[in-house]
Formats: sequence, C-alpha cells, structure tokens
Amino acid sequence: MKTINISSPIDAEIIAKLTVGTQVLISGVIYTARDMAHRRLIQALDKGERLPFDLDGQTLYYVGPSPAPPGKVIGSAGPTTSSRMDIYTPRLLAAGVRAMIGKGSRSPEVRQAIQKHKAVYLATIGGAGALLARAIKQAEVIAYEDMGTGAIFRLEVEGFPAIVANDIYGGDLFEQGKREYQRERK
Repeated sequence: MKTINISSPIDAEIIAKLTVGTQVLISGVIYTARDMAHRRLIQALDKGERLPFDLDGQTLYYVGPSPAPPGKVIGSAGPTTSSRMDIYTPRLLAAGVRAMIGKGSRSPEVRQAIQKHKAVYLATIGGAGALLARAIKQAEVIAYEDMGTGAIFRLEVEGFPAIVANDIYGGDLFEQGKREYQRERK
C-alpha cells in the first residue's frame, strides 16, 4: 500500500486522488467532534446561528481526548466509533465538512453522502490513543467547553496516520475486507 502526506483542510483535488486503502499522514488543522458536539452543530445550523468554526473543507476527528498529563499538549486521543455520528454526518457534509476520521464502518446513507459531497472517511486505529496523541502538536478547546472531553478541540497535527475507508467513488474498505475474507474461506 502506498502512503501519502496530505494537509488539512484537504483540497477537493486531493480528495479526488484518495482511494480506498490509501494510507495517509495528515498534517495541519483538524477539529474534534463526537455525537453531542455534532448535535449542537446541527442545532446551530437549524437556527441559522454562527458556528464555532467554518466547516468548509474541514476534517472532523471523532475523539474525546483524555486530559493532558504534565508536559503534554493532550492525553490519549484514540478514535470513537464513527457510526454514533451517522445520523448527523450527511447534514455536516452538506455544510462543507470534507473529511472525517474515526473507527468502524459507516451507514449506507453516510457512504452516499460522502460520494454526493465529494468527501472522504478515514479510519484510524482504536486502542492506539497514546500513539496517535504523539502526532498532535497543539490542542485548544474552541467550543462547548461545558461538555468536557466532548468539547470541540482545534488540533494541530503532524503526520497523523489514517487509511482511506470510504472514497468519492463508492469504495468501502470494510466491505472490501469482507469480500476478500469470503474468497479466502472458499
């Protein structure tokens, strides 16, 4: 498998080059958001309120990081299960989000929205939060501080590892893996 370096926010031209199975190292700015933050973002959109950051072209990382230990910018920062955000994802993609990072597969509705809005879903390794935190160079709460680790953080990352799990062409790494497993079992 090839590995490519990408910057976030991710340009549409780069999204078009990202296909299922491509390993990426992300540098730049990403935002954290779990289900409660997603709900608040949707509520703000519904009310026509100003959002805490511009969604256009942004990357959302589904994580609730642990508090930073002394001398560190963040604690453990492993992904949460992405399907928890599926109910909100199509709307956020329509509002401009271009990439999402999490763990696990996505619903058919999210996969369709990824294609429609020319976005990408990137998977990273659950259980590797301490390792993933090493790629986070700065972390700052920018919204919903009352939610603790569920607040929205602005993260500056360098070489954050992920793999393309769903692309704009309808590719699905999880379905591909199931098919390959079935072929091997025959």
